[in-house]
Amino acid sequence: MGKYDDIIGMPHHVSATRKPMTMEARAAQFAPFAALTGHEEAIRETGRVTEAKAELTGDELSRLSETLNHVIGMGRGVSVSITYFIPDRLKSGGRYVEVCGCVRKVDEYERIIALESGIAIPLDDVADIRIN
Repeated sequence: MGKYDDIIGMPHHVSATRKPMTMEARAAQFAPFAALTGHEEAIRETGRVTEAKAELTGDELSRLSETLNHVIGMGRGVSVSITYFIPDRLKSGGRYVEVCGCVRKVDEYERIIALESGIAIPLDDVADIRIN
């Protein structure tokens, strides 16, 4: 005779006064306890990779300036693709993004390219401009 033979065939107990727990509530009882709040986020942030801002060569700067002058000469509404650097707010480095849109204005005093979508791109962060 086995150790649990006397109870193995008995029906599962169902409380008459309490509702059964949901599977999510039952699983939450066994969730790991985070002793250090924010520790996991700090580890994730440390592991997040950023890129360094590339320094453009003289030839690249010259080509970029030529393209920008061409865009200014074409006036408002010219469709462009701009690759630019966005500095990271939390750590050194950042990332490069590419946006496409129509130029609203190039403000040489404020040193920005304003697109009709509302995006303002600092001229110092532009890595490439292509006219579409």
